[in-house]
Amino acid sequence: MSALLLPWLQFAVCAALIGYAGSALTRYGEEIAELTGMSRSWVGLILIATATSMPELFTGFSAITLADAPDIALGDALGSCILNLVLLVLLDALSPEEPVYYRISQGHVLTAAFGVVLIGMVGILIIVAREPFDASIGHVGIFTPVLILVYFVAMRATFLHERRAARLPVTDTFAPSGEGLRGVMLRYGIAAIVVAVAGAYLPFTGMEIAAQTGWEASFVGTLFVAAATSLPEIVVVLAALRRNAMDLAIASLLGSNLFDMLVIALDDVAYVKGNLLAAVSPVHAASAFAGVIMSGIFIVALLYRPRNRFFGMVSWISLALLAVYLFSSWFVYLYG
Repeated sequence: MSALLLPWLQFAVCAALIGYAGSALTRYGEEIAELTGMSRSWVGLILIATATSMPELFTGFSAITLADAPDIALGDALGSCILNLVLLVLLDALSPEEPVYYRISQGHVLTAAFGVVLIGMVGILIIVAREPFDASIGHVGIFTPVLILVYFVAMRATFLHERRAARLPVTDTFAPSGEGLRGVMLRYGIAAIVVAVAGAYLPFTGMEIAAQTGWEASFVGTLFVAAATSLPEIVVVLAALRRNAMDLAIASLLGSNLFDMLVIALDDVAYVKGNLLAAVSPVHAASAFAGVIMSGIFIVALLYRPRNRFFGMVSWISLALLAVYLFSSWFVYLYG
């Protein structure tokens, strides 16, 4: 019995470490921005989004290079994307009085639209990146440089747009520790190391769980590993609710989705056996297209700005997001 429980215990310990260190990364990332004079828009879109996506980055590299589990790596990145969009449902449910989609800035449309482009590209490549269309440059897929280029174009365009609009909040979102820049950066680095170690170990526990349960690696990566590596995003959402900093949290979630697509490109570079997207199960395309649909629903919410709520709890936008997530998870489980 202990042998059966050990992988789940290891998984829980890794998840707890990622959740704790991820919250520290977010807090110290915010303080670094304060001490260096970085803009609030850049904090949400880049610094916090990158910090909360570090578990996906290290988990992906570990799954590719050490565990030889490409399905875990891709399932983690895509699963984290749709989980980030599900966190919008949590924000909406805990938002007092009116739907969160009515309260946040419409400036997030641009980031969400770039998310549709990048996630959609990955979804299409999962389907077509096979013989006879498995074109590569060495062991790297031919479209991987395009993904990286589009990511940096998205970051620059979104940052310039937010700087012109000046819509993200300028109030403090995390209480400063009072330390100098050197001390804050040291603590930030320690938290990053904890995330790296825990994230690197996650694929191994995921593979053991898959072997014990008979579940496919694609399902384990999309659901369980992605849930663990998304803990920092959950911490950001809860902190935003406490401090009424909704726009910063939304920018972080959408920025994390863009960064996760960059992680997939970097995973392809690290996967020396060939094109990563040609080596994984085609069922991952369902997760990618679910991310596209959910991003589209969010764009509709930003433009339509609904105010009605079902049973005084969530709007119909949140119900639609949750339905797409549950259906995609069921599909990956059933056909994985």
